[in-house]
Amino acid sequence: AYCLLPQQHTEKNVQGTTSTVKHPDLVLLSARTSRSGIAALKTGSQLKTKAKPTIRKERVLRDPELSRQAHEDNKSFQYDHEAFLGKEEAKTFDQLTPEESRDRLGKIVERIDGDGDGYITTAELKDWIKRVQKRYVYENVAKVWTDYDLNKDNRISWDEYKQATYGYYLANPEEFQDDKDQFSFKKMLPRDERRFKAADLNGDNTADKEEFTSFLHPEEFDHMKDIVVQETLEDIDKNGDGYVDEDEYIADMFSHEDGGPEPDWVKTEREQFSDFRDLNKDGKMDKDEIRHWIMPQDYDHAQAEARHLVYESDQDKDQKLTKDEILENWNMFVGSQATNYGEDLTRSHDEL
Repeated sequence: AYCLLPQQHTEKNVQGTTSTVKHPDLVLLSARTSRSGIAALKTGSQLKTKAKPTIRKERVLRDPELSRQAHEDNKSFQYDHEAFLGKEEAKTFDQLTPEESRDRLGKIVERIDGDGDGYITTAELKDWIKRVQKRYVYENVAKVWTDYDLNKDNRISWDEYKQATYGYYLANPEEFQDDKDQFSFKKMLPRDERRFKAADLNGDNTADKEEFTSFLHPEEFDHMKDIVVQETLEDIDKNGDGYVDEDEYIADMFSHEDGGPEPDWVKTEREQFSDFRDLNKDGKMDKDEIRHWIMPQDYDHAQAEARHLVYESDQDKDQKLTKDEILENWNMFVGSQATNYGEDLTRSHDEL
């Protein structure tokens, strides 16, 4: 899934002097972080595509850092701290006194209690952990928000986004007549509009920050998963038949330009396609099979961690937590200078 971001572009004008032009450079960015070989830059009237033909692309959408850590039930509670706070915020807590950590934890508990009933359920805790683990997404949107909110009303309309992203193209269409790239402005504009409408849950043709976040990072939101599947299909389906066959699947990962033998990993991917991607064995992937491929329904790390925290802190065994129960077991949720983890982190930092 891709979106266009406006960029400052420095170029020489006809007099040869340098000027800064505020228009999108056609930087095609994955909604996920760095995807090799997909950056395209518009310079003058030439479209230059940077690609590494033998670099394997990653289409499968993974959970954030939480899924790549190992949960170790030891006294350090490192996994719990990073799951509950996020990695960077956990480091901040590790420098606080126990009193400061408890005080901040109490304020966090009030934010987690979405319905304000005084109890933290497993579902509320799971939602909090999921939000914390994708905090980088919200931080990314905060950084670019002012580039799109042109009238500064704290909302971004489709017209604002279109002007910020496609304004140069719309004003100078003659410069783009020869572009052959599949991600040309002509294809990206309706595709972005379709995605914007899917993100615009209340249908008012404007996006608040949550809606705009789902627009820029659709893979992180359940209601945007159909768009992610559709865009993935459109990216890979070169013959336009609405399916992804084995050759299209491989071509998305590997460009066989030198005529030599395929790398071993490509042969393995062909086997993967036959054995695990093409579930109904008809030689191609439909949308359901694409969804199964890029959004595997495996272990829910946030759900497991939420259950773990509730189980360990639920003193009266009513399967929900009060603020007092959480504060009583505060060192499982957050660190401080008094925890072994905090001391180890500080010692490691000082030794660097």
